[in-house]
Amino acid sequence: MSTFQILMFAMTLYFAYQIFRHVQNLDDSPPKNTDFKEPSPPSSALIDQADSAYEAGDTARAKGYLEEAFAAEPKNVEILNKLAFVTAKSGERIKAIELYEDSLELDENDDLTHNAIASLYRAEHAYERAQDHYRKALEIDDTYAQTYYNYANLLVDMNEIDEARTMYTHALELQNDFAQAREALKSLGGMK
Repeated sequence: MSTFQILMFAMTLYFAYQIFRHVQNLDDSPPKNTDFKEPSPPSSALIDQADSAYEAGDTARAKGYLEEAFAAEPKNVEILNKLAFVTAKSGERIKAIELYEDSLELDENDDLTHNAIASLYRAEHAYERAQDHYRKALEIDDTYAQTYYNYANLLVDMNEIDEARTMYTHALELQNDFAQAREALKSLGGMK
């Protein structure tokens, strides 16, 4: 693996961790779709145990708790996304992709899930699929700088440098202090 690939893989893991943290901080307001159920107390306890296990560095135990919660509530998007995240962290990217796809079947308008699955597809060199998900994420929310940055990284992998510069520039327009986007744009000769 080249240094660049290692760096890109590290960024993918970082982004997946950011999604995990975001999912943890979602408010407790009722879901938009009434088909979704609030976690029952046992599922909530399992999610809390999974969060604690993950924070303690025990990905396998966190995954076990989330699998148990998922068995109890297979249509809970929060559980699915967390399970997909820890599954990816444990090295099972294909299984994580399947879980994120299941999540998108329940809520296709979750830009963070589209970002997460795109990062995994990118790591698997399925660039066109990754691109589809980044485009969908931008359709849903075109104000999230991280999506532009991640999409730009994919475009670099695809050797579409001009488009990548445009995406890095968009990320910086939305978040001026985005150091990684600024450095990536500099490395492409897009800024001085």
